[in-house]
Amino acid sequence: MHTVLRRPDFRLLFGALLASMTAESILLLALAIWVKDLTGSDRMAAAVIFAVVTPRILAPLVGWIVDRYRRRPFFLTANLVTAALLTPLLTVRDPGDVWIVYLVGALYGLSSISLGAALSGLLRTLLPLELLAEANAALQTVRQGLRLGGPLVGAALYAVAGGPALAVVGVTGFVTAAAVVGLLRVAEPARPRRLACGRTELGAGLRHLGTEPALRRALLGYGVASLVIGFSEALLFAYVEQGLGRSPAFVGVLFSVQGVGGLVGALLSPAVVRRFGEIGSLAAGVALFGTAALILTYPGLWLAVAALLLAGTSLPLSAVGLHTLVQRRTEPGLLGRATAATDALVSGPQAISIGTGALLVAVLDYRLLFALVGVVMLAAGAYLWRARRFATVAGPRPVVPAPRRPRPEPRRSPSAPRVDHGVVASTRREG
Repeated sequence: MHTVLRRPDFRLLFGALLASMTAESILLLALAIWVKDLTGSDRMAAAVIFAVVTPRILAPLVGWIVDRYRRRPFFLTANLVTAALLTPLLTVRDPGDVWIVYLVGALYGLSSISLGAALSGLLRTLLPLELLAEANAALQTVRQGLRLGGPLVGAALYAVAGGPALAVVGVTGFVTAAAVVGLLRVAEPARPRRLACGRTELGAGLRHLGTEPALRRALLGYGVASLVIGFSEALLFAYVEQGLGRSPAFVGVLFSVQGVGGLVGALLSPAVVRRFGEIGSLAAGVALFGTAALILTYPGLWLAVAALLLAGTSLPLSAVGLHTLVQRRTEPGLLGRATAATDALVSGPQAISIGTGALLVAVLDYRLLFALVGVVMLAAGAYLWRARRFATVAGPRPVVPAPRRPRPEPRRSPSAPRVDHGVVASTRREG
């Protein structure tokens, strides 16, 4: 990652994202805690996360909007709009105002899709193809590092200063990000091609993901894994209580261990992508998570630590592999729609699996469900590993020029005598 961090333009973008990701890590869990405190309901607290995830069904429309504009101005504006969307949180005072938190969460979910799609296009414009994996790994390092302390800081801030303080932190983070992006200079087309608002253009990202062989196989394999990966959110609580005999608060300790693994995976991911390719990195991440799930079928403290380290390492390997693959295999003018569609195809099954896991853990043994997760994810990892042959070229497919056709001989008149040029040359030499 040191190569990409030497670039002044990426360092500037990196600083902007550090501000916005810090605000995000502090905000999301603390909002759920705020709703729980106001209403006393676990269900209403969980609904905050649901409100943030639900707008992903609009991802094709959001991606179409992103592709209509230049990346840097759109990314700057989206950060300012996100900051403005958080300001209604300053008015929340009692349980009757909880609907404001849900509304802000839904609008924030929409803005996060647009920010992610615009960022993907901005990285593609800013950096050469060979540095995209390093850039994505650097951002994953920050994200995984913030998972260690961000939620704790948010909870502590809420406990000390109350909910409105969360809004102030969020607004400050996104405004800072916009100000830093304003200093960034990027060579972009003055005006991108305007897209018609029709099903053809709206679905172009999904069609691209379905017709490009490497992307189609990567998303098929990862989509199958996503159908069970969310089970672990509910299963971990059952593992801690029934298997380890500890209080639910111990889950926070295991999440911290997972965060350490996430840092390791983010640091390793550029080397893994260089050695095995983007789909190889994705396959390794899925297989590591499946291995961790199988380890968790047997309760034990040190086994739990090892499993959570593996699970944490797997997440950035998968994320860096998938994001880099989409960026390299998609033309810049289509990248907003392709990124948003990828986000929807991955996040949708994950959200469904979280709810399904919460239902299944109430009727089935958690060890059986962990075994199911492990088997499915190892099978998906094996499928992805075999699919590496479809991504042997690191980058967009080269344009192969059409073969040159031989120049046709001039047509002769049927009555014209045939001239033997060899005879003519011989006659000239004799003369």
